[in-house]
Amino acid sequence: MPPALRRLGLVAVILLLGSALFIWRLGELGQLDETPALFAAAGRAMAETGDWLTPRVNGHPRFDKPVLIYWLIGGFTVVLPPSWDPLGSWASTLPSGLAMIALMLALALTVLPRSGVATALEAALAFGLSPLILLWGRVSVSDPLLTACVGLGLLGLWRNYAAQRSSFPWLPWMLLGLGVLTKGPVALVIALPSLLLFGWLQRDLGGVIRALRPIPGVLLALLVAAPWYALELWKEGQPFLDSFFGYHNLQRYTAVVNNHAGPWWYYAPVMVIASLPFTPLLLLGFSTELRRCWQRRSLQPEASLNRFALAWLLVVVLFFSLSATKLPSYLLPGLPAMGLLVALADAHTIWLARARWCCVALAALLSAIFFAAPRWVPLIQDPEIPGLAEALQASGTVRVSAWLFLLAALLGAVLLRRRSSSSGSWLLALQLPMVAWQVLALIPISVLVDQRRAQPLREISEVVRQQVRPGEALAMVGVNKPSLHYYSRQVVLYAGRPASGLLDLAEQLPPPGTALVVIDATTAAEPHWRGVPHTQLDAEGIYRLWRVPLQAIQQRGEALSASGVRSTWQLPNPERY
Repeated sequence: MPPALRRLGLVAVILLLGSALFIWRLGELGQLDETPALFAAAGRAMAETGDWLTPRVNGHPRFDKPVLIYWLIGGFTVVLPPSWDPLGSWASTLPSGLAMIALMLALALTVLPRSGVATALEAALAFGLSPLILLWGRVSVSDPLLTACVGLGLLGLWRNYAAQRSSFPWLPWMLLGLGVLTKGPVALVIALPSLLLFGWLQRDLGGVIRALRPIPGVLLALLVAAPWYALELWKEGQPFLDSFFGYHNLQRYTAVVNNHAGPWWYYAPVMVIASLPFTPLLLLGFSTELRRCWQRRSLQPEASLNRFALAWLLVVVLFFSLSATKLPSYLLPGLPAMGLLVALADAHTIWLARARWCCVALAALLSAIFFAAPRWVPLIQDPEIPGLAEALQASGTVRVSAWLFLLAALLGAVLLRRRSSSSGSWLLALQLPMVAWQVLALIPISVLVDQRRAQPLREISEVVRQQVRPGEALAMVGVNKPSLHYYSRQVVLYAGRPASGLLDLAEQLPPPGTALVVIDATTAAEPHWRGVPHTQLDAEGIYRLWRVPLQAIQQRGEALSASGVRSTWQLPNPERY
C-alpha cells in the first residue's frame, strides 16, 4: 500500500475510534459539578458578555486557570445554536474531546514510520483507552487541553530530533506556549526537564539542544502566552497575581489545598489504574528501557522514541510526586508517554510473552468482577443518586461490560496461542472490545448517572427561571452546585450546611423582600433550618426550592449570632464561586 494511502487510512480509523470514545452522545450529558460546571459557566460568560479577557463565574473573576480553555468553550458557544446544544455540553466538552483525538492522531503518526500501522493504532488506543483519559476526555476542564498541548509539542520536538532537521521547530514550541496559556508555567516545567533528561539518557544532550534549541524555543512559547498574562495583570492587578501565581500555582505545589494530600508514592497506584488492563506491558516497557539506559546503551535518534517516552513519564511522575497537593488528573500529561511504552514494549524475551498473558489475565479478572456485579452493585448507595444500584442492574450495562472484557481476554488468549513469537495485532484484540465497552456500557452508565444526579437540579433551575421575581436573590445552601448558576442563569449566593451558613445569608440578604433558596433534604432537616417560614415551589430528587421571607432569615440569623455562631462569608476563600 502506498505510504500516503496508508497514512490516510490510519487517520480515518483513528478519527472514527476517537469520535466513538470522546464525541459519541456528548450532548446527552449535563454539566458535572463542581469544577467542570465552573469552566462551562466562565466560557459561556465570555461569549455572552463579550469580555474575552477575564474569565468570570457567578459575578466573580476566575483566576485559577489561564484563558485558552475559556476561549474555546466561548467560541463553541457562539458557533453552536442553543437549540442544538440545550445542555451546553457540546460547547463545553468539545475542546477536551477534540484535544484527545488530536493527541491520538499525533501518537499514531509518530509511531507509524518506525513500527507500522498496527502498532501505531495500538499506541493511540493505549493512550485513549486509559481509564483516566476516558474520564477526563469527556469533561469540561483544562487538563485534557494541557495534555494535548504538552503531548503535541513534545512529540513534535522528538520528531525534529529524530529526523535531524536543522530548521527551528517553531510549531512544537508554539504548542507548548498554548499549554502555558491553558494551565500556566507547568507546561514548560514538564517539557524542559523531559527534554534535558532525554538528552542525558540518550548520551546526546548536545545533539538534543542543537536540534531543539530550547532557549529560543522557550522564548517563543512565552511570547505566545505573555500578551494575555500582561493584559490580565494590567487590568486586574494584585488579585490576579496573588490568586493565579500565588495560590493556584505556588501554594498548590508547596502546601496541601482542599485536603488533596497524598504520600510520596501516591502516583504509583494511580499509574497502575491509568494503564489497566495493559499495566504489565507498561511495566515491561518501562523496565526494559530503564535497563538499556543503565547499561549506557546509546541509540540512533530515529530509534530513541522509547527512551524519550521514559524520560517524559519519569519527569511527570517525579515532579508531581514532590507536590504537596496531589490529584489523579495531574498525571494526565504523562499518559501519552505511557501509551508509547505500552505499545512499543519490545523485550524479545520470555518476559514479553509473560506480560501479554498477564494483560489477558487482567482482562479476564475485570470480566469476572463485572459478572459478580449482583454481589457488589447493591452496595452502591449515594444519597445524591437515589436508585442508582437498581437502575444499573436493570440497564444491563454491567453485564455487557462483563461479556466485552471476556471477549477481549479470549481473543488475546487465542492470538497468543497461535502466534506466541510475534506481536502482530495482538494488542488490538484487547483494545477494540474496550472501545465497544466505552460505547455500549460506560457512556450509557454516564447518561444514567446524569439523569439521576444532575437532572433534578436542571429541573429546579428551570423552575427558578420561571419563578424568580425582579431583584429577588437566589441562594443555595448545604450541597453547593455551580451548575445551578449555569442552568438558572442567575447569580447564586452559596452557603454551607452548618449554622454559620444560615447566618451568612442573614448578613448578606437584609430584609425586606424574599429570596429563593435551593436546599437539600439533609440541610433542611438541620435544627437551624427547621421551622423557618417558607413556601415550597418545587421538589426534585434531594433538592427543594423554597421562597423564604428575608425577615425570617434575619430573625433566625440574629438568634444564631446571639448563641455564639459566627459568620464565615467574609473570610478569605480563593475557591469561592
